[in-house]
Amino acid sequence: MTFRIGTRGSPLALVQAHMVRDALCAMHGWPESDVEIVVIRTTGDRVQDRALAEIGGKALWTKELDRALLAGEIDCAVHSMKDVETIRPEAIRIAALLPRADVRERLVGADSIATLRPGAVLGTSSPRRAAQVKRLRPDVTTILFRGNVATRLAKLAAGEADATLLAAAGLERLGRDDVGVAIDTALLLPAPAQGAVGIEVRADDDAAGALVEAIGDGVTQACVGAERALLARLVADCHSPVAALATMEGGVMHIVAELLAEDGSAHVTGAIRGDPGAALAEALADDLLDRAPESVRRLFAG
Repeated sequence: MTFRIGTRGSPLALVQAHMVRDALCAMHGWPESDVEIVVIRTTGDRVQDRALAEIGGKALWTKELDRALLAGEIDCAVHSMKDVETIRPEAIRIAALLPRADVRERLVGADSIATLRPGAVLGTSSPRRAAQVKRLRPDVTTILFRGNVATRLAKLAAGEADATLLAAAGLERLGRDDVGVAIDTALLLPAPAQGAVGIEVRADDDAAGALVEAIGDGVTQACVGAERALLARLVADCHSPVAALATMEGGVMHIVAELLAEDGSAHVTGAIRGDPGAALAEALADDLLDRAPESVRRLFAG
């Protein structure tokens, strides 16, 4: 038997697919030769000169992998969970998440947000990152930075921008944890599901599901599930500047979230503690929408 793992072809995606392969082999006693990594090129990889929100949103990272999974060409698909749209096809389910890595952002090009030069240019494709930086530094302008980590670092080195923000987890997985400066989550709250690697299977494939579930991390699954439930309640999409982080301590879940206007001129934050689950996240989402300024509220809840 060969177990087939579908993945995008970027360096980070391949590292994450190999992480899943290694976990499956260790858990089930398989030799590496029993696992095939199948690279599938996605629209998001092909189109690099426009923001995701302009050309189809997060589905550009998943639709080709979804097709291959549903066609039986692969047995599971590996994703960076922050790139997976909130509402997924009923025929596909998230079977497991690997233990979550560092959720923080790393700022490349300056020692801190405060020390960016006046009128600095930040390269990013994330509405959340752009809004968060503009809230802290209204003088900063943003330009589109798309592409993998190496591409964005090359654009920065070429002087296309003064700084950029990258996920600490991705840099660490690529062996580039020496790049940039980690920013505390109290200053820049991460994207929902940042730092988490998810594995999807066909909903009716019980055998593959059981194999994948065995390598899952329950705390990560609960926390990311809550963050995604918050997104669903907000009816957030790729245009929506939203940040959220759920953590667990002693069986109690703590969720912090932030909604922003696109230009960072207004925002609302909130936090909640209680029993883990979607209901807790939904209660926080409702509270944020109730308190949000109109310039923020109009970006959410449809």
